[in-house]
Amino acid sequence: MTTIDTLGASPRGRVVAATPTTRLRLTVRGRRVLAFLASVPVVVALGVAIVSGGGALASNEGASGVTFTHVAVQPGDTLWSIARAVAPESDPRDVVDAIVRLNALPSGSLDVGQSIAIPAQYTAGD
Repeated sequence: MTTIDTLGASPRGRVVAATPTTRLRLTVRGRRVLAFLASVPVVVALGVAIVSGGGALASNEGASGVTFTHVAVQPGDTLWSIARAVAPESDPRDVVDAIVRLNALPSGSLDVGQSIAIPAQYTAGD
């Protein structure tokens, strides 16, 4: 091995420059396309989750057989007062939570005349 061979000389004795490596360059349009293609699976997954997730809430499939009674809201009634009236021996916090979940109430406010479902486990003593 000679010195010329280690420097990368050509067979004729001239030094050959190494070929420059080219880097991948993305234009602004290319970056947008790449970002779009990367976000498509995420959008599709979210769409499927939203469409299929709402059906479980509205359907009666797999109902646990929970029985309940209804109470009409009177003027001045609150969830707390209804919970204490229907289940005085139970913790009112647990009863209020069960009422809110059973009725899917978005808040604790009630309207006069509104019919509220009470789980049967709390009205069995009446």
